[in-house]
Amino acid sequence: MIAMIGAAVAPGIAILSYFYLRDSLEPEPISMVIRSFISGVLLVIPTMVLQYIMQNEWGFRDGIAAEIFQSAFVEEFFKWMVIYFTAYKHVEFDEPYDGIVYAVAVSLGFATLENLFYLILNGLDIALWRALLPVSSHALFAVWMGYYLGLAKFSRGARKERIWLWLSVVLPIGLHALYNAIFWWVQNWIVVIVPFMLVLWWQGLKKVQRAHDYGSKKLSSRPQ
Repeated sequence: MIAMIGAAVAPGIAILSYFYLRDSLEPEPISMVIRSFISGVLLVIPTMVLQYIMQNEWGFRDGIAAEIFQSAFVEEFFKWMVIYFTAYKHVEFDEPYDGIVYAVAVSLGFATLENLFYLILNGLDIALWRALLPVSSHALFAVWMGYYLGLAKFSRGARKERIWLWLSVVLPIGLHALYNAIFWWVQNWIVVIVPFMLVLWWQGLKKVQRAHDYGSKKLSSRPQ
């Protein structure tokens, strides 16, 4: 059981540590990051309850519609809500890259407990696959979410903020839905999912750099 817990937790902690250590401007308080991670863990239970209701009461049992609504939409929207109401309005959210840190923390908290449940049900044989695909994908969807939350937080004008906020929730839902659709529609899914994940990492790291560049400009423009 200890090995299973370690295999479930290690990928999330490793990826979160990577994105946290990339914050070279004004690193976030570790207590805030841990709180965000725990919020993601706690989010799993109400999400599973809602997904159960959607499957058994609303008829979302099979098909791509079920994959989009009960998985992509529910999970990404609930994660967005947690980030928006706990981190987005917090005083420690003081540079654009912070959006990525908090979004990744919440998403990996969610992915870690979900990963543990999957390993308990299916065994350690799928641990590497879970780390490389589902856990990593949750983190990368969160990079997109956090990047646009950062733009929204430091945008000039309510209209621009609304646009970036919409993108911060719509784009991760779309990416998550596309990720699910690959497994649903493509018979030889490994041929498609590998380049898809590589593109996600490539674009995610570009957004990390852009958030850093934007944050550097914000810091340099502050009065000394």
